[in-house]
Parts: sequence; structure tokens; C-alpha cells
Amino acid sequence: MSALNAVASRRLARPTSAGGWVRLVLLGLLVALLALFVARYWEALFELGQWFVSFATTRPYIILGFAVPIAFGALCAVMCERSGVVNIGIEGMMLTSAFTGFLVGAYLNPVMGHLPAALLGVAAAIGASMVLSALHAWLAITVKADQIISGTVINILALGGTAYFNQLFISTADVSGARTLPKNLIGLPSEVYDAPIVGPLLNAVFGQGPLQTAVIFAVIFLQVMLFRSRWGLRTRAVGKHPKAADTVGIDVIRVRYRNVILGGAFAGLAGAYLTLESIGSFQDGMTAGIGFIALAAMIFGRWTPVGAFIAALIFGAARTLGQAIQISAPPGELGGAIASWPAQWFGMFPYILTIIILAGVVGRAVAPAADGVPYDKEARG
Repeated sequence: MSALNAVASRRLARPTSAGGWVRLVLLGLLVALLALFVARYWEALFELGQWFVSFATTRPYIILGFAVPIAFGALCAVMCERSGVVNIGIEGMMLTSAFTGFLVGAYLNPVMGHLPAALLGVAAAIGASMVLSALHAWLAITVKADQIISGTVINILALGGTAYFNQLFISTADVSGARTLPKNLIGLPSEVYDAPIVGPLLNAVFGQGPLQTAVIFAVIFLQVMLFRSRWGLRTRAVGKHPKAADTVGIDVIRVRYRNVILGGAFAGLAGAYLTLESIGSFQDGMTAGIGFIALAAMIFGRWTPVGAFIAALIFGAARTLGQAIQISAPPGELGGAIASWPAQWFGMFPYILTIIILAGVVGRAVAPAADGVPYDKEARG
């Protein structure tokens, strides 16, 4: 009997071993092809890299601008998953908040003026996102529904609902639009922004809209709170071992509810940024997967606010490439060939980068132990 078991185990192991060899061979071929390409075009690639670094260092506000909604969405994901709740509904929350913020800002602008209407639009965007977060928290924590399905329901609801109400209240109505939030509220002189190296960085942080400035402080604040405060200790305990946290008197259900709902505020800021600071208009499905990219940024950043923000900057740089080529074409033969590519190709870069990062990082990244596991106070273990 033991011999039969040994034979069976060897037969079961063969496909796994063969699959491992196939993966190694494919990886080797990919590395070889990449090495040949670099060897053939290394001078052109070096010039292309120099061009992009020069563009990025003189216009970092573009990269940070693309990274802002991703970073806010990633902060929402960090708060949820550090508490043990998976939230893939960030995309829907961002889309709903973008629509709500624009709708409130557009309708109140003729009545109250530009700035008060925009600020109320931001508040409405945050409120709308927190309502959807409360719905997700109720489904995931109280009902104990599958958290992936709960988030998917929110995404579908947001996609269809915003398209319908956009047609009802904006497209067919006489709505001129909401003006974007003012820039450079701190009022630093232009000479400061003209300073080499430091000037463009200060312009990216303080010379743009208030939400672009706020994302930096939000990342620092959440990083400190998560790892240097009593609230952060309780949050991490609930996400790692809720039964032990409950034993020492931490209300697991309350902590999860609070963090999921408060995390929705970050998704609301992401949506408000899109319509009230970046674009100034609303289009159906305008988030275009930013919420899912935010989840990838959170995983790449190892469930930490600072790591997620760095990942958001990488994704922002990938989104910047297409705009950089339109503003200033790269030099050299390879640069000329790249400049002739359709704009849609550059739009694919962030999503390709998302697939690469998820394929290379997910297996090595360790999520909180109780992430996605509903907590049952009466259960054993």
C-alpha cells in the first residue's frame, strides 16, 4: 500500500515539476530576448532614459498629478485591509464620489460662487463614498457576505448609476460645469518655483491644487498613525489576529466598521480630485480602472501608506509617458519611432505595469493574516 502511495505521489509530482521547468525555460527565453534587445539598442535606450528623467525632473507636478487618485485609493485600501476587510469596490466609490462632487459643485456654482461650491462638492464626494463604504462594511462584517462579491456589486452599481444620473442631471440639463479648485493657495512667489531642482518639487507639492498638496500630508499622517499610535496597534491586531484582539478587550467589529467607513473618505478625495481639481468635468466611467491600480499599489507597497504612495508615483510615471511624448518628442531613432505610436498604446502602460507588478509581487507579498476573513465572535480558534 505504501508503495502504491509512493508511485501515486511521484505521478502527481511530475506535472508540477514539468510546469516548473516550463516556467524556467520561458523565463530564460524572456531574459535572453530582453538582453538582446538592450544590447542592440542600449545607446538609444540610454538617450530615451535621459530624456524621460529630464522631463520628469522639470515637470514632476504631472507625475504627482497622475499619482494623486491612485495614492488616495491606495490609502483607502490600506485602511480596509489592515483591518481585515478586502475592498475591491474602491473603483465604484471613486466613480460615485467623482460624479457627486461634480454634480454638487456644478449646481451650486451659480448660486454660491466658485470656491464654496467646490468645497461643498468635495464634502459631498467624501460623504457619497463613505455611504458606499458603510454598505460594504455592513455586507462584509455584519452579513458576512463574500467581500469580493460585495465590492463587485458596488462597482457595478456605481458604473450604471452614475451613467444614468449623468444622463438625467448633467448631459440633458443646462449644466455648464464646475470650476476646478484654485492652485497655489499657499501663495509662494514664482521665484521659488523657478529655483533649480527644488523649485519643480515645491511646485508639484504646493503650487497645484489643495488635494494634490493634501495627499502628501495624508500619507505621512496615516503612516505615523498606523505604526506609532494606539489606534494603529489595534487596527493591525484586528487585521492579523482578531480573536486575540477580542480577548484583550478590543471591539473587532467596531474597529473594522470604523476603518472601512473612514477609509471611504480617501476614495472620496480621489473622486473629488478627478472632477473638481484635475479635469473639471465628468464622463461615464472616467475612473478607468484607477481603483484597481490603487489595489496593486497597495500590494506593491506591502500594505503601508508610504510604500503605496511610492508605488502610486511609479504608476503615475507610467501614465505620464504618453503626455511627455506629446509635449516633447524623445530624441534619436528609437524616440522617433516611439513618438509615432498611437496614443492608445501609451494608455495601456499603467495596466501592463499593473499586471507585471501583480505577477511578480503578489506571491511574495504577505497580506494581514485575517484579511478577507469575516470575524465570528462565537467561532473557535
